[in-house]
Amino acid sequence: MSKGTVVLAYSGGLDTSCILVWLKEQGYDVIAYLANIGQHEDFEAARQKAEALGAKKVFIEDLREEFVTAFIWMSVQANAIYEDRYLLGTSIARPCIAQRQVQIAKQEGAQFVSHGATGKGNDQIRFELTYYAIYPTVQIIAPWRIPEFYNRFKGRKDLMEYAQKNGIPVPVTPKAPWSMDANLMHISYESGILENPKNHAPSDLFMMTKNPQDSPNTPDMLEIEFSKGVPVKVTHLTEGKSVDTALQIFTYLNEIGGRHGVGRIDIVENRFIGMKSRGIYETPGGTILFHAHLDIETFTMDREVRKIKQGLGVKLSELLYNGFWYSPECEFVRHCITKSQENVEGKVQLSVFKGQVYILGRESPKSLYNEELVSMDIQGNYDPCDASGFIKINAVRLKEYNRLQSQADSTN
Repeated sequence: MSKGTVVLAYSGGLDTSCILVWLKEQGYDVIAYLANIGQHEDFEAARQKAEALGAKKVFIEDLREEFVTAFIWMSVQANAIYEDRYLLGTSIARPCIAQRQVQIAKQEGAQFVSHGATGKGNDQIRFELTYYAIYPTVQIIAPWRIPEFYNRFKGRKDLMEYAQKNGIPVPVTPKAPWSMDANLMHISYESGILENPKNHAPSDLFMMTKNPQDSPNTPDMLEIEFSKGVPVKVTHLTEGKSVDTALQIFTYLNEIGGRHGVGRIDIVENRFIGMKSRGIYETPGGTILFHAHLDIETFTMDREVRKIKQGLGVKLSELLYNGFWYSPECEFVRHCITKSQENVEGKVQLSVFKGQVYILGRESPKSLYNEELVSMDIQGNYDPCDASGFIKINAVRLKEYNRLQSQADSTN
């Protein structure tokens, strides 16, 4: 008798293929769910494999457009960056994947959901907080946290033996000595030989970007147009090519950035669960947009509003990284960030070249830049004499601090 139906977040790889068979072995009916968020995958082959392994149903969902418009664009508006360097490509994909998984579970009357995330990482938290936020009564099967599972499968060798025993097709070519996760936003690399933080990334590791040394000797010049902080059009200034839909824009910027080796980082970061981990990331399109949006935002946003918004961007980054996309505080922060973007409108011209993004110019009908006011050649509506009082008022506390220091020095 079946224990119930479980919707498994399935990739078609060794781990989730073994988990699918193991769940059936435990007495569950399994629905395999595979999200297309821009990774290079043979989805039809994955479907056939899941069916052959005994999945009751297989859902392959194309979430690319939604991933860009509902998730990536918010991270662009926020200038979201975790610990000053990481553009959150994996973090932001997890709520997109998980929300559709629980929708399928509800639709199919499944009481359980399952995933293949490890018990030491961030993804288990991101997936499960999303599950509970959207489907509070759902029951979660996390095999890598079940002693019966992880004591049986201590590593890849055990999984390979289980696969061969159960007729699960295994990769013919040896697995790369690191773990990789890919989507439209980025590719991340960790684990294996990368666990020693001193080891340099092998030259053949990167798949999304060229080595900047091997990139073209001519820059690509782009103009990116923003409306309410979201890119709405990208034009190549020398080739004349334009794209204006969300998915086209992000795919095109990935292509340009990848050609020039833009968006590579190698960092040690703080996982939410409490340990440090080393990750290597390549985020070409996201890096171009980070620089372009930062520029147009500064050009069009009031200084004091932007100070508050910068703090909100840091907060959103932490919430994203830690898995709290579907939380009341994140909903509030996203609302505030959206409000802050109402006047972030205009065009940024930039150059992409040899691993770098160079801002060249910008224009906006909502600009707060007053050329006459700031000019060294025109006085404009500004009286320089006013600066004397402004400086003296701001110097009051500095003089008082000096007085205090002088008293302390004389006492000593």
